[in-house]
Amino acid sequence: MAADPSRAPARRNLDRSLGDGGMPLLAELGLSFDDYGEGWSAAVWVPTELACNPAGIVQGGVYGVIHDAAMNFAVNSALERGDRAATLDVQYQTRRAAKAGDALRVLGEVTQLTRQIAYVASELRSDDDRVVSQATATFLLRRREGEGE
Repeated sequence: MAADPSRAPARRNLDRSLGDGGMPLLAELGLSFDDYGEGWSAAVWVPTELACNPAGIVQGGVYGVIHDAAMNFAVNSALERGDRAATLDVQYQTRRAAKAGDALRVLGEVTQLTRQIAYVASELRSDDDRVVSQATATFLLRRREGEGE
């Protein structure tokens, strides 16, 4: 028996969140989302002076903001309309320094999606494809009531 396409879950359309992801802070830090699909997100990050310490190097905590944003975008792209996600934890490591003006690619990807938890990873890479920073996170999912039960 063929599935009824009209009853298929409606995935979120996040086109309106391309660019700063709906958060002006991300634009101020130099992040711009340019693509996404079900369970993944992609962005360009050119760190601004605001993202950097007085020596011009990206401040460590800013990596957490960028990773959280990329993973949140990826999670939301995997959810149905009406579902919500909240960050439970983010763990990240910085492998090499980045500075203001560096061109970085940011990728977020859902690695496992359960009924209540999403496990997600993200990576920041330099223009020569070297890992600058990587992260993992868990997100609490709030599903629409009455769906899938």
